[in-house]
Amino acid sequence: METPTEPLRFRLLGPPLGRRGDTDLDLGSPQQRALLAVLLLREGAPVSAPELVSAVWDGDPPPRALGTLRTYASRLRRLFEPGRIAGGASEVLVTVGSGYALRVPSEATDTLRFTRLVAEAERAEANGAHARARELLIDALGLWRGEAFAGIPGPFAEAQRVRLTERLVAAQVAKLDLDIRLGNHAEAVDELRRLIAAYPLRERPRELLMLALYRAGRRAEALDVYLDTRRALVDELGIEPGLALTALHQQVLAASSPTPATSARPAQLPGAVADFTGRAVQVDELRRALAETGVATVAGVAGVGKSALALRVAHLLRADHPDGQLFADLHGAHEHPADPHLVLGAFLKALGVATDAVPNDLGDRTALLRRVLTGRRVLMVLDDARDADQVRPLLPRTSGSTVIVTGRARLDALPAAHPVDLDVFAPDESRELLVRIVGPDRIAAEPDAARDLLEACGHLPLAVRVAAARLAARPCWTVRSLVDRLADRRRRLAELRVADLAVEPVFQLGYNQLRPALRRAFRLLALPDGPSFSVEAAAAVLAVPAVRAAELCRALERVSLLRSPVPGQYRYHDLLRLYARQRAEADEPAAERAAALRRLVDFCLATTRAAHLAVNPGDGRAHASGSSGASFPDPEAARDWLSAEAPGLLAVIAQAARAGLTGPAADLLLLTDALVVSGFHARACEQAAHAVIDASSQRRDRRAEGRAHLLLGWLHYYANRIADAEAVCRIALDRARETGDTWTAADALSRLGNCAYLRGRHEEALGFDREALAAFRAHGDRHGEGVTLAAMGRALLDVGHADEAVEAVTAGLALHRELGGVYGIGYALYQAGVVLRDVRGHAEVLAMHVEALERFRSGGYRVWEGLSLFRVAHARLDLGDTEAAEEDARRALTVLREVGDPWGQAMALDALARSLAARGHTAVARTHWTEALRIFEDQALPEADAIRAHLAR
Repeated sequence: METPTEPLRFRLLGPPLGRRGDTDLDLGSPQQRALLAVLLLREGAPVSAPELVSAVWDGDPPPRALGTLRTYASRLRRLFEPGRIAGGASEVLVTVGSGYALRVPSEATDTLRFTRLVAEAERAEANGAHARARELLIDALGLWRGEAFAGIPGPFAEAQRVRLTERLVAAQVAKLDLDIRLGNHAEAVDELRRLIAAYPLRERPRELLMLALYRAGRRAEALDVYLDTRRALVDELGIEPGLALTALHQQVLAASSPTPATSARPAQLPGAVADFTGRAVQVDELRRALAETGVATVAGVAGVGKSALALRVAHLLRADHPDGQLFADLHGAHEHPADPHLVLGAFLKALGVATDAVPNDLGDRTALLRRVLTGRRVLMVLDDARDADQVRPLLPRTSGSTVIVTGRARLDALPAAHPVDLDVFAPDESRELLVRIVGPDRIAAEPDAARDLLEACGHLPLAVRVAAARLAARPCWTVRSLVDRLADRRRRLAELRVADLAVEPVFQLGYNQLRPALRRAFRLLALPDGPSFSVEAAAAVLAVPAVRAAELCRALERVSLLRSPVPGQYRYHDLLRLYARQRAEADEPAAERAAALRRLVDFCLATTRAAHLAVNPGDGRAHASGSSGASFPDPEAARDWLSAEAPGLLAVIAQAARAGLTGPAADLLLLTDALVVSGFHARACEQAAHAVIDASSQRRDRRAEGRAHLLLGWLHYYANRIADAEAVCRIALDRARETGDTWTAADALSRLGNCAYLRGRHEEALGFDREALAAFRAHGDRHGEGVTLAAMGRALLDVGHADEAVEAVTAGLALHRELGGVYGIGYALYQAGVVLRDVRGHAEVLAMHVEALERFRSGGYRVWEGLSLFRVAHARLDLGDTEAAEEDARRALTVLREVGDPWGQAMALDALARSLAARGHTAVARTHWTEALRIFEDQALPEADAIRAHLAR
């Protein structure tokens, strides 16, 4: 694979620019530039698709956002690596999971160079090298060419623009401060006036201007600066200048440094949590945010550690707030939250205001608090706030004070507050807390049990603390013994209790606050087993319009009872789901719970049918259901939906089967075959299939049992467990014939033909194919007809009917091109290329396999992508292009190992060995053929004979 030789450089401190070597790059549309900016700022770290979608489209993505994202990424790859072989892996913009990472040197972006230069300047200044620090800051400021991220839309770009602008201003102020320290007073004056004109309400530049003028002997002008500053702050913000500016004013007046007046300095902070664990990222984020905005909010589910984080940061900031610390528990989760009127009274008294001087009116108390705090640096922690209305009267609105607010509800309405959404612990943080409380020896002795315990706690800090406390109080208990006690999900919340510390009561507080409609939504939406659910699925469960469902979900998210991992998707924390289900069992009639599940199954069946038909037009299995579901504008949108909803769909299938809805569960199961062909979700698909088989067998639902066996047969087939595939497909055929399920019978015959062909029983395979073709035609399934024609061609060729073989694959390809399905066309091209390899020109065969590869790759069919790659390698070998064949074979091997297809891996190894042997690398070729032979022999496949012949030669 070719690698880029020309260095890439990017400039974001101004209109975004990119350059590869000496070539300027067209970075594309504003959204494509936004994608690039996100990846650059993550400094090579991977960014998931949901994060990218949210950053590029501000929570309102287009219907095909994931597909559009892939298009942008593809364009950027071509831009960065024009010499990269088509289809080859990128070394710059790499795919990581569902997202991407941009691998460029840190010096390739001006934002990172700016950050590095400013950090070096800070270190130089700390070491007393003021002149060197000034030079570094001048270099850093020289990187700016205007507004950062100019022309890039969206909240991410705006947030980064604000962040970098703050750093720019801070660097400008630091450089001007150094100018004054180094005696360049007069030169600094003009720059300071320009900076003040741009940011008229910032006190630090005005303070430096006063100092520069004073040291330059311009005392009267320095005093005028103070008067102008005071007028601006009073007129615009209603506040007096801060302590530093006031002190400097007094110093200029008296040519000495006066002693500031003293006042009461409250110290109300509770003690920090002694064993505070983890949260390094959130601590740094809060400290940075508070330095910039002065107000930050911490929101999250009950028990996630909001108060512990707030107190941790507050204690770290105590030294920066010499005028005291105020603390109030606002009891926001309780039935009677704290009254701001009373909290203000307590604050004012703590700050030294006499009791008889505290006004009665709420507004007057707020005004007095702000006057008292003017010029002071006070730290305030407002814990467990209910809403913004409770908090707003308590905010000081002065530049010197700092406020941290915690609460279950997100306080988006607070002005200029930086929000921190606190999630559960990362696994290593959970383990660290467990070790701290229980002791390292006990945890090291049972590492697997410790991991299971933390999973049972859902990594919720309160739950981990309770579980750890129970173990610490019982030295004779093993970790596994507590895991066993938590295994019963119905008893788990009851077990997570020690003394007065428990998980369930804190959930109960939040639940009690909800109005009736939200309580119902909270209960019913927890019933589905899937990891998350869409707004449309919520609407089905609740039997309300989608607009209403969205309102309810957003309201539950605002109070941290739901989380939204991507726009339009919601999920519960595991323990919250258990609590919600307990409430549902207690408060919802069994009939309503059953009806909610049936509505969800009907919605999933209708929507999956629409998605399946969008991807596989003409498929006869997808009979219409009585319910309505979502629709899709094109196959790509349908594939995106299937991929995103796969875990939830498969969970719903198993849950529906266990609830006795075996017929709908089996129908839904058959519509998820794209997940099987994609090469992913195989384990979850198999679990769902077995759940349907077990339930339908108990209920004697033979039709559902047959359909579930059929999907299980597909799974075994794609895993190259051919004997197992044959066995379950025969069961599927028997059940289908017994119940008159004509489509299942037709597909079972087709699958049995495939299995017989792979076993080398070509006459038998042809018999199955002919019977399947007749059954699909009788059923009216044109998709199945086309697939069977394409597969039949290979059996016809191997029994000596070459003309019929060409006719069959040609007819199958024509039928699929008429239907227009990506998978169908790709499959027909693949089979036609195999059949025509000995009949037509090699160039035509190569074109067929290349087109099949493109179809499968665009549709996300990873198994078939890998199979097509080794067929492309074979075609290139036929044309004598051994180097390109080697590259395709290596890529095929990578993909097929990823999806776990042993037969495909062996075929790719064979193609790789042939390409190497053709160029004289016989020793390496022998190694690959030996590995291929082992796989074929393990699978008892006839291809082993050909490999033995190669090795013998």
